[in-house]
Amino acid sequence: MGRFDYVIVGAGSAGCVLANRLSADPDVSVLLLEAGGQDDYIWIRIPVGYLYTINNPRTDWCFKTEAEAGLNGRALGYPRGRVLGGCSSINGMIYMRGQARDYDGWRQLGCTGWGWDDVLPHFKAHEDFAWGADALHGAGGELRVEGMRISWEILDAFADAAEQAGIPRTADFNRGSNEGVGYFQVNQRRGRRWNAADAFLRPAEERPNLTVLTKAQAQRLEMTGKRVTGVRFWHDGQDARVDADGEVILAAGSVGSPQLLQLSGIGPGALLRERGVEVRHDNPNVGENLQDHLQIRAVYSVEGVDTLNRRANSWLGKAGMALEYALFKRGPMTMAPSQLGCFTRSDPSRVTPNLEYHVQPLSTDKLGDPLHPFPGITASVCNLRPESRGVVRIQNADPRSHPSIKPNYLATPGDRQVAADALKLTRRIMGQPAMRKYRPQERKPGPELESDAELAHAAGDIGTTIFHPVGTCAMGPDPASSVVDPRLAVHGVGGLRVVDASIMPRITSGNTNAPTIMIAEKAAAMIRADRKAGRQAAE
Repeated sequence: MGRFDYVIVGAGSAGCVLANRLSADPDVSVLLLEAGGQDDYIWIRIPVGYLYTINNPRTDWCFKTEAEAGLNGRALGYPRGRVLGGCSSINGMIYMRGQARDYDGWRQLGCTGWGWDDVLPHFKAHEDFAWGADALHGAGGELRVEGMRISWEILDAFADAAEQAGIPRTADFNRGSNEGVGYFQVNQRRGRRWNAADAFLRPAEERPNLTVLTKAQAQRLEMTGKRVTGVRFWHDGQDARVDADGEVILAAGSVGSPQLLQLSGIGPGALLRERGVEVRHDNPNVGENLQDHLQIRAVYSVEGVDTLNRRANSWLGKAGMALEYALFKRGPMTMAPSQLGCFTRSDPSRVTPNLEYHVQPLSTDKLGDPLHPFPGITASVCNLRPESRGVVRIQNADPRSHPSIKPNYLATPGDRQVAADALKLTRRIMGQPAMRKYRPQERKPGPELESDAELAHAAGDIGTTIFHPVGTCAMGPDPASSVVDPRLAVHGVGGLRVVDASIMPRITSGNTNAPTIMIAEKAAAMIRADRKAGRQAAE
């Protein structure tokens, strides 16, 4: 396939940003490799289409976790985007930066240049905030951020109840402190999903110095000594190789990036030898430190109020929703999986909120299942700062084999206590005066469960991923305890960076897509600065 200055593996949220920013320099050549296909599936654009893109091999890798002890022996589907735009083509579209303390915490871990004041300009650089620019938001950028185009009486009542329980209202979760209850902001443009391919790749794809290959699955990195010199991959089923004169940049995500590193001999030496892979650089941290948000889905039936259950369970309701979307790009078909958010503390000792609610005017046993025949509301709640750590490890030397994914949910007493406290807080909110006229009845986990031990066990039965895996190529200054340095260069290996959610040393306090895009924005600036410095040194 020839030679390029930069070869980017993965055209997800981070890869699309990198392709745009690096190819803006006409003097460099950029190749973007994507294992999936084009993002031209109709359900990618329609917001409610996440129901048809998740667990669909056309758009999703369809990974599964190992059976989890903390989930009482259950294994979970683990969606990851396999299409241009990556997870931004199948996710919940929620725009959430996290808390200022998250990034200041990264800086305190030795990740210089990653504090809140450092990263805020990179959030603003690509933002197109519907309410206009201010000190904390940008306008006119590529990534559109809008408000919900639908509201629900039952969600408004939940917000009132949360306020009665002592949680303040907020109109904006993205100002450094996300405490409060309110409707989420979403990455949509006038009722259509606005993925990273729309935002960053479309404006750049006509540049002569940018090449985008779909259906191009990386097999391994090519190395000379301790330097990466290219990528071996399949393209439409044919074996191919590309050389990188500058750098190879992995943007394959928290599952794909550590998997490719391990397949290439960069990772835990004992594991690689056991899997039949030649060790090129022994780093036991590759694939470790997996963190994810486990959502605990408390389900309530309600009375005397409209929920999506009623509309979606009748042909007339479905027709009305389709017509409203076709004519006005409004209504339930514009819905993100969750509309109302709430950030609060599981107990008063917490300095900042450690819980996030995703509240939905619907109920079902699990995502993708039919909605219940009764009117329902789901108050999903997740521990924003889990103590549990998991792993991603190759199972053999075949790049086509899915890796072993072990999130290790609810593995610590602290995580189990937060789960129990979260369910008790949910009950307290649902018991407030604002909810009484709807007569909420707890269906899951069930009012008969009262002790902390019973509630923690029940959390294992009703908990599921909310699709926020991070940390498997963690950033840090010390090669003994991390995978990449604060400039995202892989420790001990030349010509290689990782730029995606896997570099987070600790998970952010909220949804992870916006931080991933910020990471790529900042990384692109560092890569261009390093190239300029190298040229100046050579002169």
